[in-house]
Amino acid sequence: MSSADAARSAELATKLVTMRSILESDGLDAVRLRGHDWFAWATGGSNSVLWTSELGVAELFITRTGAFALADAIDAGRLREEEVPGEVEVIELPWADPDGRDAFVAGRVGDGGMASDVPARGERPLPQSLVAARQRLGPEEHERYRILGRDAAEAMTETLRSARPDTTEQELAAAGAGAMLRRGIHPGLVLVGGSRRLPRFRHPTPTAEHLDDRAMVVFCGRRHGLYANLTRFVYFRAPTSRERRNMSVVAEVEAVAWSASRPGAALGDVYAAIAAAYERLGFPGAELEHHQGGVSGYRSREVLATPGGRWTIQPGSALAWNPSLPGAKAEDTVLVVPDGPETLTVDPAWPAVAGEPRPRPDVLVLD
Repeated sequence: MSSADAARSAELATKLVTMRSILESDGLDAVRLRGHDWFAWATGGSNSVLWTSELGVAELFITRTGAFALADAIDAGRLREEEVPGEVEVIELPWADPDGRDAFVAGRVGDGGMASDVPARGERPLPQSLVAARQRLGPEEHERYRILGRDAAEAMTETLRSARPDTTEQELAAAGAGAMLRRGIHPGLVLVGGSRRLPRFRHPTPTAEHLDDRAMVVFCGRRHGLYANLTRFVYFRAPTSRERRNMSVVAEVEAVAWSASRPGAALGDVYAAIAAAYERLGFPGAELEHHQGGVSGYRSREVLATPGGRWTIQPGSALAWNPSLPGAKAEDTVLVVPDGPETLTVDPAWPAVAGEPRPRPDVLVLD
């Protein structure tokens, strides 16, 4: 067994202990995990084929004594060979029998019942204790996340260094998707806004318009189920004083968010700190124009920060705040570690400016 396989097996064993402890404490017999996020969390592999679907081609069925991946004959072999640790038994079922999974499960569940991330036929929602456990990322997940964050940031640098004023938004988005795919990252989201659309839309889905004199690019890239989220800007001229001011405001709001992001802090309290920062800096109500981010991990945003939200930040969690103003935005993915926030989406080749608590990405100015 390779060291990588041994690490995956050890991580799976830890998560099986967690799931089975929760099954016992909640009086459940089993859990069915159907979404690509939960499948990846438990196995370190992927059940995703159609990237735009939140449900995978296989599901994980965990009982108090067994661990099974239920898949049809189309994908079972590949999953067994490439996606799940050997401790998970891959059950191959006929693709033409849509009731096969339910029949397999029914014979292994007693009166305690089941929970699922996508409940059906009397299944219960997942216990909140399990949802919280997923957001306390472990050492192996941290290491995968660090590598993903670096690779996603390098893909962004490669993408924006290829941009030209006559590049279209769609062409730049294609370059971004390609840069991620070459690094084994699924491009879950690529937004591109050129000079006309950038100040107008917070979610500029790419069009055939040329970039003209500047552009914003947003990546949400997934690998091993984890998401790296980042936003960067390219300019083909010097930014104006107003543009620089808006960038400075966004950076200050972001710094306030990170200062408030301590383990045990409620997301709603961070949201309140962000709102107060916008008001203090002369942009009252700017937090209402776009969500401000929240917990990341096995979804681009596991939990969004909302007014009064009581979800607490966990040690080891990933966060991605994204304060913005028209034409300006800050976004990176960060781990909550004992020494303070650790930024994952960093490419040393990207220009940076001094900031608190650490240097922050600047705009890339190309002549």
